[in-house]
Amino acid sequence: MVDDNRRGDDERGPGAAYQMFVVMEDLLDKLKLLDYEEEVLAKHNMKALSRHYFASSAYMPSNPGEQFFMFTIIASWLINAAGRPFEQPQEYDDPNATVSNILSQLRAFGGLVDFPPSKLKAGSGEHVCYVLDRLAEEALKERVFSWRRPNYPTEEMEEESVMEDDAELTLSKVEDEMTEEPDDYEEENVMDLEALKSRTNQSETRLSSKPDNILESNMDAAEWNLEVERVLPQLKVTIRTDHKDWRIHVDQMHQHKDGIKSSLKEAKGYLDKLQEEIGKTLEKVGSREKYINNQLEHLIQDYRSAQSKLSEARECYQQGSGGVTERTRVLAEITEELEKVKQEMEEKGSSMSDGAF
Repeated sequence: MVDDNRRGDDERGPGAAYQMFVVMEDLLDKLKLLDYEEEVLAKHNMKALSRHYFASSAYMPSNPGEQFFMFTIIASWLINAAGRPFEQPQEYDDPNATVSNILSQLRAFGGLVDFPPSKLKAGSGEHVCYVLDRLAEEALKERVFSWRRPNYPTEEMEEESVMEDDAELTLSKVEDEMTEEPDDYEEENVMDLEALKSRTNQSETRLSSKPDNILESNMDAAEWNLEVERVLPQLKVTIRTDHKDWRIHVDQMHQHKDGIKSSLKEAKGYLDKLQEEIGKTLEKVGSREKYINNQLEHLIQDYRSAQSKLSEARECYQQGSGGVTERTRVLAEITEELEKVKQEMEEKGSSMSDGAF
């Protein structure tokens, strides 16, 4: 099945690159049969998967963090549905350990694992679709699900006959027009996914026989490119990023961390250079200070001796000024007593002169 379709991408032709889209559509049908809307989406409050959610392409937007988490949730649920106990991975678990455990369970089911585990960490691509499709098959086997032929509703014969008559008339008109008018354009080459699947399976059966001659494709390259351009808009899937997803914030944290590391490395170089310059300047200032101190040592000693002599002179001056003040006070007292004596003598002299007359 899918494991056989995965091999030999380069040998199967240009349609091998789109094989994962076929596998993804089959996987989505199997998940719906297993009622994943109620058991997975409703339980984890998630949105329904698009038709090509796990298919990777350069023309499709992708969110590796969200897709990888969805892959681990669905894989763990399928393993439990297949009858094997498997603990549901958490958001902060090691992705390498989670992928290794899922591949171990796949090997236990008999699945072929011929690719490195790192292919699953992208959250999308051929190998992710293969692992989930293989686990979905085991879950369907565990639930004893069997594929049956589709039951087509019976239609009335009258309507069928009318439609056949209209078709015959239409075809006859087209044939008449084709015989009358020349071919001015080529018929558009329509390719659907079922035809792609059958074509790739036929190419694998031809390659398995290992022919001696070199195989060449009969498809015109111009027609193939035209068909690719026509189908390409239908293969685009828009995945809205959820701003609440913790993996987006983790990626932003890693980006900011790398930016801080690069800025720190540059700033550290400038700071180290500035520190070196400041150290050299301090050494120059210290050596200059020592030189000045040595040159002015004798002047400092003279200044200190002059300071001591000045203090001694001030002390002597204070002592001398204290004696002068005391003597000035005594002189003032003596002068006052002398004035009193002179006044008394004048009074006695005047009284004696008055008595003589």
